[in-house]
Amino acid sequence: MKVALYARHIEKSLFPKLKEFLYTFSQYGVDIYIFDDFLKYLKAEFNYSPSYHGCFHNYKDLGTGIDFVISLGGDGTFLDTLSIVRDSKIPVIGINFGKLGFLASISQENIFSAIESLYKGDYSIEKRTLLQLNSEGQLFDDFNFALNDISIQKKDSEMITVHVYIDGQYLNTYWADGLIVSSPTGSTAYSLSVGGPIVVPDSNSFIISPISPHNLTVRPIVIPDEGKITLVPAGRCDQYLVSMDHYSKIVDKSFTLQIEKAKFSMHVLRLDASDYYSTLRNKLMWGMDKRN
Repeated sequence: MKVALYARHIEKSLFPKLKEFLYTFSQYGVDIYIFDDFLKYLKAEFNYSPSYHGCFHNYKDLGTGIDFVISLGGDGTFLDTLSIVRDSKIPVIGINFGKLGFLASISQENIFSAIESLYKGDYSIEKRTLLQLNSEGQLFDDFNFALNDISIQKKDSEMITVHVYIDGQYLNTYWADGLIVSSPTGSTAYSLSVGGPIVVPDSNSFIISPISPHNLTVRPIVIPDEGKITLVPAGRCDQYLVSMDHYSKIVDKSFTLQIEKAKFSMHVLRLDASDYYSTLRNKLMWGMDKRN
């Protein structure tokens, strides 16, 4: 078995857990490939050089034969792995060394049982819909795809105006602090914080959620993911902030943004012992009531 480990940094208090994690993997005879920046970080921060089979820098280095990628960190780290796996269909599993961890759903307490499940093949693969951003220029280098959401927001204190079209048909003009277009996976992220609905991953839909709309009758809307969404900025602002997951760029008002469903999916590995609804309950602390 070949496993690629992607991480950026860890809290010092979690370093012993990381060492035990890597040692346990080696006991199963797994070939581990470590992200080279994380390897440098471990050597510089902890004077630690783990046993590993090889290292990688980006998606070109993964090559063939990798069974899955482990994201070690929080949800931000998990989102980073999209640019690593791209359209390779290599599944990703997230181990939560961060905070909330919707995407990095394996808790620290369950790490070692998770390793055993991975080794035995007790897991399934979920295909998660991706958002593709099209514009006059490649805003985010050569990879304009998002797992959670794409948003357009005000750059300063001035409220912005965005005309929205779906397959060329006019939907609405939003006067707001911004607008979020979310995938089902991203429905529990930024969209949720502005009042958007929770949508299950396989629902084949997109969510359009305004950020602090000026008109209080404007609410989030769920649309089929076959449609192409066009965002046309207007109003007095000359520049806007466009975000794709946790990356952002400042763009001029002349940019028209088109968002559609990507032709490939991100493959997410889920252990048989867990499911989406249990993760939802645990992370949102549903049922934390004396009456339950």
